Amino acid sequence: MIRQSRNLLVAFLFLSLSVGLVSSAAKADSNWPGWRGPLQTGHSLETGFPHEWSDGNVAWKSDLPGDGQSSPVIWGDRIFLTAALENGGERVALCVDRKSGKILWEKSLWKGEPEQTHKMNGWASATCATDGERVYAFFGKGGGLFCLSTDGELLWNRSLGEFPSPWGTAACPVLVDGMVIQNCDSEGDSFLLAVDAKTGKDAWRTPRESLRGWSTPVLIETAERREIVLQGETGVRAYDPKSGKQLWLTTGSTGRGTPTVTPANGLLYVIPGRGGEIAALRPGGEGDVTRSHKEWGTARKGRDLSSPIVIGDFVLIISQKGGILSCYDASTGVMHWQERLGGNHSASPVSFDGLAAFIAEEGEAVLVRPGKELDIVSRSTLTSGSDEIFRSTIIPSGGQLFIRSTKRLYCVGK
Repeated sequence: MIRQSRNLLVAFLFLSLSVGLVSSAAKADSNWPGWRGPLQTGHSLETGFPHEWSDGNVAWKSDLPGDGQSSPVIWGDRIFLTAALENGGERVALCVDRKSGKILWEKSLWKGEPEQTHKMNGWASATCATDGERVYAFFGKGGGLFCLSTDGELLWNRSLGEFPSPWGTAACPVLVDGMVIQNCDSEGDSFLLAVDAKTGKDAWRTPRESLRGWSTPVLIETAERREIVLQGETGVRAYDPKSGKQLWLTTGSTGRGTPTVTPANGLLYVIPGRGGEIAALRPGGEGDVTRSHKEWGTARKGRDLSSPIVIGDFVLIISQKGGILSCYDASTGVMHWQERLGGNHSASPVSFDGLAAFIAEEGEAVLVRPGKELDIVSRSTLTSGSDEIFRSTIIPSGGQLFIRSTKRLYCVGK
């Protein structure tokens, strides 16, 4: 009986500390400090957002310089973004006032001969990270990693190499324990890097396979330890955030490692990005845990750029082409349903008010209530220009939604 109670307590603690519930982010405020939000799961900690919108409830829209696909990052009344000018020949960071949409500052960070990239990627796809005092931006070959004050002053810069790849870079910086952790996968010198957030000096550097990849690291907490989890071309690996030592790996089908691993329910939900399967992994262990730590795997066809969103007992994934939305049981991997929403999808979904929000490249947003049957709550569009493509995640903050296209930023709500 005592042993059973102890086991139940351990299980409760594991779920309470569960994967993705980063202690430093457990603040129910309107800040959205980096890729996939305060919990790195795509979930908002707030409620009370618009569930349907049109031009009539757009508070403001702002023209942005150049082109970019990084998602908005918000701290207080400031929104941080990146963009590329001159067909990639110049990279900039900028700050927008969330109340008015006015550009408060624009900082040129790098000029030079642009590297090769894919037409769907561009040169400014990595979302910034901020702690409210500093802003961190990554541009791959275009200057590497930059640290700015929230007023736009350049504090330090680290050139990180050439990043040879026909498709460019897109992995986002992540803040962990006073460090900036950056995925530097490429077809050349690949590594996972941690630098001191204040100085830019190396904390640790761990080699990785010389294969292209665009996935962003995720910090998770289990009952036993903390882990940095990162998907790559050939599988998922976990690292010690203090030392960078590789802790475990799972191997799978070649997947390009585009989507970010999504933590929820004490598990890690993974889609390789190029077909194969969707899988749920248990964190922890040592060495190759492919067989011992795969909770379930379900075959999946097609190409995925968007990361999964997990809401309670349901995992939702939208396909790149045709907007085919699939709903899986989070515990077993059994597919409940699959329906075509339409459009092409590059943006990762976000969750607020218990709903999942998807936006197609063409600009139509669809809100879905998760369940064993498809329940579309609304379809919304904004009047946009023919030069706009929507590949950034919708960001919920303070009762408003911030929607970025390649050319403009929209604020929806009061």
